[in-house]
Amino acid sequence: MGAPEKLATSNNNSMQRVKVYRLNDDGKWDDQGTGHVTVDYLERSSEELSLFVIDEEDNETLLVHRISSDDIYRKQEDTIISWRDSEYSSDLALSFQETTGCSYIWDHICNIQRNLHFDTLRNETSYHGANNELRELPAVELSTLPSILKVVVDSSVTDQLCVTELILHDQIFFRKLMDLFRACEDLENKDGLHMIYKIVKGIILLNSPQIFEKIFGDELIMDVIGCLEFYGVCAQHTALPDCWTNISYDLETPHIHHRNFLKEHVVFKEAIPIKDPLALSKIHQTYRIGYLKDVVLPRVLDEATIASLNSMIHSNNGMVVTLLKDDSTFIKELFARLKSPNTSPDSKRNLVFFLQEFCSLSKSLQMVQQLRLFRDLVNEGIYGVITDILQSEDKKLVLTGTDILIFSVNQDQTMLRSYVNRQEGGALLGLLVKGMLTDFGDDMHCQFLEIIRSLLDSFSSGGQRDAIVEIFYERHLDQLINVIMSSCPPNDAAMAGHTSKNSNGNHGIQTNTKPEILLNICDLLCFCVLHHPYRIKCNFLLNGVVDKVLYLTRRKEKYLVVAAVRFVRTLISHNDEHLMSYIGKNNVFRPIIDAFIRNGSRYNLLNSAILELFEHIRKDNLKILLKYLVETFWDQLVKFDSLPSIQSLKVRYDQAQEHASNRNDPGPLDTRRRVDERALEKEEEDYFNGDSSDEEDSTSALRPRSTRIRPQPGLSNGSDASCPSTRAGGLVDYEDDEDDEDYKPPPRKQSEKPEDDEGTLELRLKRKLLGAKEEPDLVKKRRLGGKSPKSKEIVLATLCSTLSQAVLPAKSVAGTNDTNEIRLEEKGSASQSENSNVENGPEKGVTGQ
Repeated sequence: MGAPEKLATSNNNSMQRVKVYRLNDDGKWDDQGTGHVTVDYLERSSEELSLFVIDEEDNETLLVHRISSDDIYRKQEDTIISWRDSEYSSDLALSFQETTGCSYIWDHICNIQRNLHFDTLRNETSYHGANNELRELPAVELSTLPSILKVVVDSSVTDQLCVTELILHDQIFFRKLMDLFRACEDLENKDGLHMIYKIVKGIILLNSPQIFEKIFGDELIMDVIGCLEFYGVCAQHTALPDCWTNISYDLETPHIHHRNFLKEHVVFKEAIPIKDPLALSKIHQTYRIGYLKDVVLPRVLDEATIASLNSMIHSNNGMVVTLLKDDSTFIKELFARLKSPNTSPDSKRNLVFFLQEFCSLSKSLQMVQQLRLFRDLVNEGIYGVITDILQSEDKKLVLTGTDILIFSVNQDQTMLRSYVNRQEGGALLGLLVKGMLTDFGDDMHCQFLEIIRSLLDSFSSGGQRDAIVEIFYERHLDQLINVIMSSCPPNDAAMAGHTSKNSNGNHGIQTNTKPEILLNICDLLCFCVLHHPYRIKCNFLLNGVVDKVLYLTRRKEKYLVVAAVRFVRTLISHNDEHLMSYIGKNNVFRPIIDAFIRNGSRYNLLNSAILELFEHIRKDNLKILLKYLVETFWDQLVKFDSLPSIQSLKVRYDQAQEHASNRNDPGPLDTRRRVDERALEKEEEDYFNGDSSDEEDSTSALRPRSTRIRPQPGLSNGSDASCPSTRAGGLVDYEDDEDDEDYKPPPRKQSEKPEDDEGTLELRLKRKLLGAKEEPDLVKKRRLGGKSPKSKEIVLATLCSTLSQAVLPAKSVAGTNDTNEIRLEEKGSASQSENSNVENGPEKGVTGQ
């Protein structure tokens, strides 16, 4: 005792004045009092040093804190030392009057922590050396429990393998430990029970599958759970400070007897007797492992141990399912009871739950084995059983049936489609639609929707799917639409703008349908539009489905309004002009615009959905919808023109209108330019048509250079081609024209000129129109084939003209003009009157000469 007294005397000379603070729940520091702080041994022991604060007024202890080796202490502003005290579960702080006193205590704390770290390392080194020399476990006795506990709990990671091998090698270790547990329990030896609890817990945390197989066996499992029953009291006792032990220990705290609960309250119900003893043993073991993991030791087990226990449960499930499916008599008896009309409702209910759990546990098998198992279940008639289950009034039983059906869909959809196409399976699709429209309360889910989607999926095989799609649209589409209409409030003003009517004629009757059901219907309709676009015209437009779905815009739930907008957005994504014309003609967008106006300037999902619809119309340049939107609703949308989507929509509309007006209403200059261009094109076509035959090429080679000049046809202003002014502006002057300067043709009769000019102009305009309508291929055939009905007459006229030029050279100019006129007149003529004009041509030329 000399050393402690000497240390206490020296500390008395270094008492430092401090204030003690504690952090309350509100985050504020409460003043606990003022006193003097010193460092001394806890309870005059020679092992643990602590901080003591003695009140300066009444010498009462304000604070006792055992200095820890953990890094929890902080020094602030040279006068404050703070830390998180795990024993008090609160933050504490000492505020020193002088900085020297703070430094003195801080140095003491650092030195003590350094010594604690050194002692810990020295103890671990000496212990590891002892463990390396360990060859066997201590004998299982009450006096050796501390040694066993030290070997099991304080082992390092490398030594745990050695400890595990020693435990497994000793065949009677667990039996002796359980005998000692029962003896301590009979004697109510709490210290012994506490030590056994720590030993069993340490053995479980060794995380050895071989040890798990032993302790979770039927022989030891109940005693092992009994050893862990002391955990409730021990945990409360060890988590409290030593000075509060007598105050905080509550003797009235209920002690959980896990063994009694497992023996008396847990009842193993066999829906159908299981005769395989191994399967029964694995079922009981799996339940007990799960109970220990989730109830007995939920806060003690680490992640690695929990993963090992889950793996053991998974393996047991796979073994149980394998043993049951290999027993053919068991499966046959199960379905025989499910199909029997003599089975009581309670028994049938238990059988359905067993079948659902059996299918769920089969996920532990490999995929090939799962598929084989389900095919066996289909052969036994599982679809017929599910059809009967879905017709039950028990909603929980119906949901259980859908769970089984989801399992079948995940395995192989073709088998379900094959059953629905049969005569006995036709009712299953209707039951699924009915289930999707049924309110299941808190258990509402989308399993019915998922099953129907899998049946209508367009990416599956064609034959079976097409038949199911046909049945769905004929029998069940109207059922879904009627639910939407009956669940929406009436709106006479809105309905006045629509041409569609309710199929049952009841606008005023409103049913209380859950919004989740309506949302599922919209999702299914969007799915149908995407996967069956060929059904839009015959099933969605003719029956007014689009207008009826937009009744959802009257609902107060915004997400239902958004669902209706999403349906329309899905429709117009196909860019079908017939659909767009229907929308504009029936004013389909009226409810959407009304919802947008009611929403106002609120920035929410509805606002974004409608603006995205406008953006899609603008970006894809859907002209019909663009024109319909702006011309019909711009007076309402103009107050939202500050939004970029609305502005760009109007700009795109103006651009489309300007483009259409420029194309449909050309100016006078453009009209004259186009007429002139057509006239030039006609001249070039006539020129090449006239020079295409070999006979004309041979005769034109004998003509003088001036004879190759073509006469200009009648112009668009009505002047004749023989007019000098028109010729000077439209033809090229050649050198041969100088020889004809002295030639002055006699004037024609005034009475005949207007008639001839007017008739020739009318005839040439008709020929020009006929030439423009003539097919290019036909012209090409005539040009290349040379089978014109008047080709012989043209050749004869050409020969006559050539002979006349050879005999009468002085009349070459006149003859050339006559020949050209004959060629021009012959190509465009198709009646007897035209032939008469051609015959009169040479006579006029001779007379003029």
